[in-house]
Amino acid sequence: MKITRFVSLAMTGLFAVTGAHAQSSLQLQSWMSPEVADAWKMGFKGSGTTITVVDDFRSNNVFNGNLGQGTQRLRHGDWTLKEASMVAPGASVLKRDFSSSTTVGLLNSRLNVLNLSYGILGAAGYTASQIGWSSRERSIINYAQNGRAVISKAAGNDAVAIGSANASGKVDYLNLALKAAPSGIFVGALSTNGTVMAPATLAYYSNTPGTDPLVQQKFVVVGVEGAKTGLRGTSFAAPIISGYAAILGSKFTRSSPTQITNQLLNTARQDTIAGYNPAIHGRGEASITRALAPVKIQ
Repeated sequence: MKITRFVSLAMTGLFAVTGAHAQSSLQLQSWMSPEVADAWKMGFKGSGTTITVVDDFRSNNVFNGNLGQGTQRLRHGDWTLKEASMVAPGASVLKRDFSSSTTVGLLNSRLNVLNLSYGILGAAGYTASQIGWSSRERSIINYAQNGRAVISKAAGNDAVAIGSANASGKVDYLNLALKAAPSGIFVGALSTNGTVMAPATLAYYSNTPGTDPLVQQKFVVVGVEGAKTGLRGTSFAAPIISGYAAILGSKFTRSSPTQITNQLLNTARQDTIAGYNPAIHGRGEASITRALAPVKIQ
């Protein structure tokens, strides 16, 4: 069976990007939900947490985008890391190039979050347990299944249900392996940030949870403002959730990755989505304001 690794867009070592640099230029950008500013004003910016971005940091594949700091030409991983660090400027953000298949380590922080804006494609017809996973994916799947880290996984850009084959007959087996994992979240994309007065619609490219209730319960959507940033794809939805998880971890400092995951899922909104349908939008649009609201979480 041939397995293809892909970066979802239309290393042996971990390299740190500290929160201090992002803090120096802290500013809400137009592509962010206004709720992010509310979290910052309350003092929750991800401090004490670690986000590890597993992505492309070494290839020659670069493309244009603008996250509010002027047009830049960066690799896919540089974009996803930048996005996560801008949402959670207090977090320690690490980059791990996916040219390395070695185990992904977790740091001794209050909360570890892994951002996966890629997938593992193979011909349809297999189960996740039949895949010969590398040490990297084995470690990631283990962390999700054992609740050791929040795993924010881009749903994919085939506009098909998770677990279904795309037009080329390929399935993302990393999605299948993470299905129902206690601390895993699938992230789809809305074309804009939704509000009650202006509900958002699903981005044309975004995968959906489909009819499987196990996937629906682990699926949220967020706005990917591609018209503003030039960046489209669920690749750029996942880092928002990674940032939200870090923000939550900086408030609920004694909470486990599974508790943080469940809080994001349980507080998602349906009233900001046009024609909300769990088979399309899962739990709804993630709301960091609602997730932060209680004094404690379980």
